[in-house]
Amino acid sequence: MKKIKIFLLLLLPAIAFNSGCKKYIEGFDVSPNDPLTVTPPLLLSHCQVDVMVGYTGQLARLSSVLIQQSAGTDQQFAEYADYILLEGDNNNEWNSIYATGLISMKKLVEMTQSSSPHYAGIAKVLMAMELGLATDFWGDIPNREALGGEGGEDFFNPRFDAQQIVIQDIQALLDDAISDLDPGKSNVNVPGSDDFIHGGDVTKWIKTAWVLKARYANRLSKRNASGSATDALTYLTNAGLTDASDDARAYFGTNGNELNQWYAFNISRGNYMKMGKHFIELMKSISDPRLPFFATTDGSGGYSGTAADSSNTNTSNLGTYYGSAASSLPLVSFVEAKFIEAEANHRLGNMQAAADAHNAAVIASVEQVTGATIPAPYLAAEASETAATINLTKIMTHKYIAMFTQPEVWADWRRTNIPALTPNPNGVVPGIPRRLVTPEDERVNNRNAVVVSDLLKPVWWDE
Repeated sequence: MKKIKIFLLLLLPAIAFNSGCKKYIEGFDVSPNDPLTVTPPLLLSHCQVDVMVGYTGQLARLSSVLIQQSAGTDQQFAEYADYILLEGDNNNEWNSIYATGLISMKKLVEMTQSSSPHYAGIAKVLMAMELGLATDFWGDIPNREALGGEGGEDFFNPRFDAQQIVIQDIQALLDDAISDLDPGKSNVNVPGSDDFIHGGDVTKWIKTAWVLKARYANRLSKRNASGSATDALTYLTNAGLTDASDDARAYFGTNGNELNQWYAFNISRGNYMKMGKHFIELMKSISDPRLPFFATTDGSGGYSGTAADSSNTNTSNLGTYYGSAASSLPLVSFVEAKFIEAEANHRLGNMQAAADAHNAAVIASVEQVTGATIPAPYLAAEASETAATINLTKIMTHKYIAMFTQPEVWADWRRTNIPALTPNPNGVVPGIPRRLVTPEDERVNNRNAVVVSDLLKPVWWDE
């Protein structure tokens, strides 16, 4: 009993002290700079940054190397050039899509669906973009059972959805988004400067959503040639883009945490990447006026690229148009829309319409990049196709050039095998990879993960 009394006596001052401290600090232990709840504007900005990171960061650089627009010349990028793509290489990108991006977009929809549907609509467009990026790189992915971890342990192991289902869900998300973004809908709060991409202009977001619907309809060209083409053209008609003023772009600044990701990578990891020989030689062969904007001169004052099986670093670097500190990068564009229109019309046998759309796409890209009227000789040689001269190789080759730095080009190459690329003979697999392997984090932590280790196994829409 004596021991218990002594213990209680010793404890009483501590209790009194803690009680007094609690009263003393009450109200001062919560930082105004670290809010406990998030607002729709803050969450929207966060979601958009995540999409920009996904579409203009590591996955964009990696896909550019695989299709030989760029070359991997040192460290891990030299390994990527040799098709050494391991399950731990893209954990960060996978986790960014799921644990950072999609979960935040889902939260934004839940917060705003009933009161501020314009926010919810933008969030759904962003979700469609994130899912599209994931399924293009990995094929079957978690979707319908994903993002429910707060529901308990049963939700920690989401089943993978077949890519066919994921694309259906992307289209449904975009349909819902278009409805939510109706300018006539009542909103308690509306997006403005927190919308980095379109500044709160819901009409532009609707156009972006329709072009994305066309993108993912066109993605099914191998699965349903005529149906995918018809759907894509319908969606583009609904989009009604007439020029690049409605482009969705990723914007950057000049401060350390705002830099264009290609620029930041090249500054911090010089010589990891150079321009690809195939890409440079293609542009030189047609005297492309965009070349000095896409690439710097090499040590000899000309333009050169590194071959897929080489580690030569004495070649051209990424140029200033896409590679300066604050260069914006396209996410969904008028140029892409016109190339989709050209390809879809070509599949349907509408050759004059295909030629017209192709010509418009080339002209728009050249003039947007160079800031000048397209040179007459180039116009005559590359952007004056007719029903008799247009073909799929011309359409897809020019799209390959125009959409430099965008992950979409790898998807296009897998669908069409255009342009013709020679795989790296030093590659660890006998062909250009057609997917990424299942990330290690997902394999280890999700007992329902569909594990794929074969880089040459096509995703569903590529079969």
